[in-house]
Amino acid sequence: MKVMTQLAMVMNLDKCIGCHTCSVTCKQAWTNRSGVEYVWFNNVETRPGQGYPRRYQDQDTWRGGWELGRRGRLKPKSGGRLRKLLTIFANPVLPNIRDYYEPWTYDYSTLTTAPLGDDFPVAQPVSLLSGRPTSVEWSANWDDNLGGGPANAGLDPVIERLRSEAEEKVRFSFEQAYMFYLPRICEHCLNPSCVASCPSGAMYKRSEDGIVLVDQDRCRGWRMCVTGCPYKKVYFNHRTGKAEKCTFCYPRIEVGLPTVCSETCVGRLRYIGPVLYDADRVGEAASVADPTDLYEAQLDLLLDPSDPQVTDAARREGIPEDWLDAARRSPVYALTKVHRVALPLHPEFRTLPMVWYVPPLSPVTEALSSTGHDGEDVDNLFGAIDTLRIPVAYLAELFTAGDPVPVRRALQRLSAMRSYMRAVNLGDPPDESVAARAGMTGEDVTALYRLLAVAKYEDRYVIPTAHEAEGRHMEETACSLDFEGGPGMHGSGPFGEASGRPRPVSVETFHALRHRQTSPGGPGDPEARVNLLNWDGKGRPAGLFPPKGTRPEESA
Repeated sequence: MKVMTQLAMVMNLDKCIGCHTCSVTCKQAWTNRSGVEYVWFNNVETRPGQGYPRRYQDQDTWRGGWELGRRGRLKPKSGGRLRKLLTIFANPVLPNIRDYYEPWTYDYSTLTTAPLGDDFPVAQPVSLLSGRPTSVEWSANWDDNLGGGPANAGLDPVIERLRSEAEEKVRFSFEQAYMFYLPRICEHCLNPSCVASCPSGAMYKRSEDGIVLVDQDRCRGWRMCVTGCPYKKVYFNHRTGKAEKCTFCYPRIEVGLPTVCSETCVGRLRYIGPVLYDADRVGEAASVADPTDLYEAQLDLLLDPSDPQVTDAARREGIPEDWLDAARRSPVYALTKVHRVALPLHPEFRTLPMVWYVPPLSPVTEALSSTGHDGEDVDNLFGAIDTLRIPVAYLAELFTAGDPVPVRRALQRLSAMRSYMRAVNLGDPPDESVAARAGMTGEDVTALYRLLAVAKYEDRYVIPTAHEAEGRHMEETACSLDFEGGPGMHGSGPFGEASGRPRPVSVETFHALRHRQTSPGGPGDPEARVNLLNWDGKGRPAGLFPPKGTRPEESA
């Protein structure tokens, strides 16, 4: 048994309101440069829908992920080394700009320089690629809020698969329309096919925390990683000739800060924490013959951090004590392995993804309440799970390779939590039979409620920091992403790169950022900061203004 650590994320889809705040803040932090206008490391999709890029889930077309060979061995769906060598200069299996969208801006100068006249000037959309006038036809969230409608839902590859099995399972008349939001980032998989697809070895998975990154100096722009990723979360920077992807905000993670998308999430639906897994069994878990067994095989990889044998093995592998302590308190381990309400996205791709999702339940209670029934009664909820307008089969195709049993179990546990805790909050005696029907105890339900409903900041983000000795050499005094030429572009070869040295950029280290964000200094201290994220909008936040009588003009 080889114990390794992996930072993972859980998203509670019950809380996502589709505001795209996570997408916008990620865009501003990572992809607001020339060459990556179309790139969204984080995007929020409406389900059912085509996703971004269009129909990325259709691996018969895009050839991403892994498949089992004739001898039961894993091989990249996009082909082996010989195929990659033959297509290295002209990879034919790539989404084009229309599958993403042609990024645009508006000709605002027309509005500011138009002469006085009787007609209102109009800012025409202009392509950010060619600089010419363009027509806006598609974007990263073009079908936002419309995914469940009959015009768009039929284009979802999952819906097509369900319809081929049973036409009557999914209906799309207007009065039966149903949708939910699905935020997506890079899955930072345990068995990443993008890493296996890279001919130059630029894609790698960090051994200390499992984050998958791109070495910009080694990347040669072959774009095999774009094909190999079944989630299509690796993008090509057409300006620099390099591949880029979600970094899990590793400079923040190294100092104990959550990712930007998590920090700014309005619904507080994201959880981050480390898990321990057996690296020796990754290939075995990804190679199970039946795709419906992949979910359980992936769960079996996760090790109990409270098990003394696991702890001893982890210490032998050099895992620090603070990481072991964080693994014991990890909300990700609790939601995935203990309570089993969080599920992986498309485990049938065999990459063992490490971004998990709690399936949505809220529309069930709303549908029950609209019919005059008690939407929090456990009998009503349990009965309604199998009669969703978007059936359990659709959620199973997303999260468990078509097996409805884990999805139904997760929804039943969420239903039991709502019914059980409503009685507690109303002052009634808790009904242990409600918890027992979902295979839980009252203590289990209360623990799940504390995680999903009332978890505080430190409960949602259990992030061990990098050690001081390691952190010093990992820090940078300048960020290569902040200048026009792009990352890693100086003196690295003739394959589409620019030349010259980067201009020196004055940036702050993330250790300094953490110091200011957690500084206890009071008003007047230049290093003090006031956190408004948890302010309810009432009164004056403590520390925002100097105490009365401390201003010079008042004391005079």
